[in-house]
Amino acid sequence: MEQKKRYLYEVTPDAAGKRLDHFLAAQPPLLSRSQVQRLIERGFVMVNSSRARSSYKVRCGDVVTMQVPPPEEITLKPEDIPLDIVYEDEDLLVINKPQGLVVHPAAGHKSGTLVNAVLNHCPKLSGIGGYLRPGIVHRLDKDTSGLILVSKTDLAHQELTRQLKERKIKRQYLALVHGEVKEEKGVIDAPVGRDPKNRKKMTV
Repeated sequence: MEQKKRYLYEVTPDAAGKRLDHFLAAQPPLLSRSQVQRLIERGFVMVNSSRARSSYKVRCGDVVTMQVPPPEEITLKPEDIPLDIVYEDEDLLVINKPQGLVVHPAAGHKSGTLVNAVLNHCPKLSGIGGYLRPGIVHRLDKDTSGLILVSKTDLAHQELTRQLKERKIKRQYLALVHGEVKEEKGVIDAPVGRDPKNRKKMTV
């Protein structure tokens, strides 16, 4: 059985003051922040030999250890669902996800997801995202259509995650708005939150 990989870091002055999850997400093996948070919750992260919260602000000289368990085996069932594959090579897939398709299984959506469709096309995917999200580097909401990256290997998953963090992969969104917009271009700087009348909608 494959053993957990152990990583050790010492906090330098330039990293002092960062949240623990932010600090670890920027270190090799370049896991996503949500993956780091899950490891912290499961007790796989220690700061000076003691457990700490994701929100802990690291200090100069802190010694942080992180254990990363081996990828979980995929137990999902492949399903013959059509895929609009825009690009594919030995490391990754770029899929045009249609509106209405859930990306990965969750409560209320055990099957009929993009993951089930991808497993039918490509049985071997990166296991870094966990057994419910094999190969999934990022996600799109059910009612959002667009391109989504799927990694076939752990190395590709780590590299794509790094490029997303460093904003080397650029994402553009198109949205329908209600009302009259007079300006041809501009910046809307306002918080996005859940619509108080409809939990399935987000509003500015």
